[in-house]
Amino acid sequence: MTTLSTTTEEFLTFTLGSEQYGLSLTSIQELRSYERVTQLLNLPDYVKGVINLRGVIVPVVDLRIKLGTGTPIYDQFTSVIVVNHDGHVVGMVVDSVLDVVALAPADIRPPPEIASTQADAYISGIGATGNRLLVLLDVARLMLGEDIVPDAEVA
Repeated sequence: MTTLSTTTEEFLTFTLGSEQYGLSLTSIQELRSYERVTQLLNLPDYVKGVINLRGVIVPVVDLRIKLGTGTPIYDQFTSVIVVNHDGHVVGMVVDSVLDVVALAPADIRPPPEIASTQADAYISGIGATGNRLLVLLDVARLMLGEDIVPDAEVA
């Protein structure tokens, strides 16, 4: 007899443009308001710079630019989600943080197979709760690349 897992997973939800996204709560280290960053030379436009987080130099990536969700506007709602994956810490700029949502495995669907874009590589699934759809992002894949975390790996 096969039993279905009833374990829920919690996701921090946030907005990029008019869409709602989610990151697994297990990868979230902290939330911060957007603050001035120290810019570095010769980095992609989505790497805004670095911040000093209690003695740790943390790269800050603007997800709105990286995922192509429109022109970013920095206002009082702009937030930085600090994620930690395998000891690598990165700040991710989002339009606003919403809430935490618990999703059962049955609430998470694979992303649809449509015309592939670069942003599709970062999507781990689509979460459905009530009338709400969340694009669930894969933290490990978001962090890949020599321009963000040189030796990050997808688990």
